[in-house]
Amino acid sequence: MLYPELFKQLEAVRWSMDRDIPWSRFEAQQLSDEQAQTIKMNAITEWAALPATEMFLRDNRDDSDFSAFMSVWFFEEQKHSLVLMEYLRRFRPELVPSEDELHAVRFEFDPAPALETLMLHFCGEIRLNHWYRRAAEWHTEPVIKTIYETLARDEARHGGAYLRYMRRALSRFGDEARAAFAKVGVLMASARRTAQALHPTNLHVNEKLFPRDTIQSRLPDPQWLEAWLDRQIQFDAGWEGKVVDRILHNMSLLMDRSFSTVQELNRFRKEMAARLVAAAPGSAGPAIGAQPA
Repeated sequence: MLYPELFKQLEAVRWSMDRDIPWSRFEAQQLSDEQAQTIKMNAITEWAALPATEMFLRDNRDDSDFSAFMSVWFFEEQKHSLVLMEYLRRFRPELVPSEDELHAVRFEFDPAPALETLMLHFCGEIRLNHWYRRAAEWHTEPVIKTIYETLARDEARHGGAYLRYMRRALSRFGDEARAAFAKVGVLMASARRTAQALHPTNLHVNEKLFPRDTIQSRLPDPQWLEAWLDRQIQFDAGWEGKVVDRILHNMSLLMDRSFSTVQELNRFRKEMAARLVAAAPGSAGPAIGAQPA
């Protein structure tokens, strides 16, 4: 089991909201109304760990090890929402999210393949680590800068924990896991080609509720994320490149094969998909002399 070791590792570096956040260093003149509004939106977005945890527990009923780890992940992600709300409570109380605003992002996600969901959230942690690092640079108020730096480190550690479960999946499921991870990896590393940010909170997850079936669509300002990324923290091509590089680097380590571009990862995805088809019951395999696509 991975959970006992991961619990100890994350417990050893867990930060205290009272001791490790420098509340006394607050500088009111360094916090604009615009910045304070973005903190509210991030607090609500982090609350979405609640429906995500419900999804993970439902779709991993046969995996008690991973489900137990969710107790740590859920606690720390909800703590992210709480520390952002505490910041607002102390310094901008009129912007503290209401219970109704928080509850609006709790809705059921459609079932999805567990391996693909694991990879999706691994990539999401990488992306959020970079978003929060950039947010810490954009903010000018010292306390919120520290908070975002703290959250960014948590997200990086969560990504590392997901990576451990992905390695375990490779040993258990082989090409099925490789195909699932490559499929989602190509999607999540291709954000430059899409009109929206590629993160679990901005993807459609409940067909019956479409179009209000993303976390972002249920925020008080559904257009907030794009404005935050493009106009405010200016998460530009250089920062997006850092995200892509981390995804490709970790996929290279996982698959023991070098991927320097999304195109190379996509070719690997096609290779894995073909191998799964060839290995399927009743498959005659490729014809003699046939060339792979």
